[in-house]
Amino acid sequence: MNLEPTETQKAIADAARSFAEKRVAPAAAENDRLGRFPEDLVRELGALGLLAVNVPAAYGGSEAGAVASALAIMEIAAADCSVAVTMAVTNMVAETIARAGSEAQKLRCLPRLASAEWMAGSFALSEPHSGSDAGAMRTRAERRGSGWVLNGSKQWITSGDRAGILIVWARTGEEKGPRGLTAFLVEAGTKGLSIGRHEEKMGIRASSTVSLSFEECELPGDAILGREGQGFQIAMTALDGGRIGIASQATGTMRAALDASVRYARDRTAFGHPIADFQAISFALADMRTAHDAARLLAVRAAALKDAGRPFAREAAMAKLFASEACQSAVSRAVQIHGGYGYTDAFPVERLFRDARVQTIYEGTSEIQRLVIARELLAAG
Repeated sequence: MNLEPTETQKAIADAARSFAEKRVAPAAAENDRLGRFPEDLVRELGALGLLAVNVPAAYGGSEAGAVASALAIMEIAAADCSVAVTMAVTNMVAETIARAGSEAQKLRCLPRLASAEWMAGSFALSEPHSGSDAGAMRTRAERRGSGWVLNGSKQWITSGDRAGILIVWARTGEEKGPRGLTAFLVEAGTKGLSIGRHEEKMGIRASSTVSLSFEECELPGDAILGREGQGFQIAMTALDGGRIGIASQATGTMRAALDASVRYARDRTAFGHPIADFQAISFALADMRTAHDAARLLAVRAAALKDAGRPFAREAAMAKLFASEACQSAVSRAVQIHGGYGYTDAFPVERLFRDARVQTIYEGTSEIQRLVIARELLAAG
């Protein structure tokens, strides 16, 4: 197995790292403190080709593949998880439209997402009463003349107030459970679409998270993404890819926590020695590095399978599960290594600790990842 990135993958990762170090990292602490969405940085991500990394060039994408996308997200996350999650969700929305959309939908949406003409894309699946259980969705779409009318609400929608285009799931038939779901493309400003309150979150505070409501929201007949009743399949395929994005985000967060801890352990002295000389500290650093490398390999493996057109749902779930949970341990150790300073905003590990917590929750909780892995394992006999 060749673990070296291709020239294209390396070029994407290098561009992301340079941008992260020069532009993203210096603004991260203030954007977090103010809860400020970084519009300027998102526009620059578009100019660099990082908002549609795995989208064909014919539609404005970079056409660099899933591995390149994963490596880029790792680099941005090492600087600021808020920017990374905005980037990752927009990439997921763009990929979903590229995969399931009509030619007209691709031509209308993808160049605007790729260039950041549309500031972001949003994935509107979760509802107040249905998170992991998408089949319990209550939002409905009814035929009205040649079009559709949406009524319902969505919760925890990343960039919902910033998105130029939203993929919105709704129930279109009488059939209960996931089979009656259909995906729709809803443009910002559509009559009947309302943006709800901004969530005051523990972390990723510079990424906006809002609720949405749809009241007699009229959509044209060609707003359906894919086919009627295909919504659940489209969502699950998108989430498989999204889990690679979260695994990559967690891997980048771990690297940032490790780098900060190594610097601090070398500089901080106790009892006449740098604390790095003490076995308790050096062993913690060794464990953090091992977990980081394992997470990176799992994420890249899942992405490589995706690039090869092979099944990757189990591997994506494994990457997301391991990376997100290992990251919780890594950021906790980073705070411990920093001692009292780690509990203040004097060092970045306090922000990393808060940002990392959601990684075991969104794009499917750790419990859901275990269900996916176990189901695939048992089905294989």
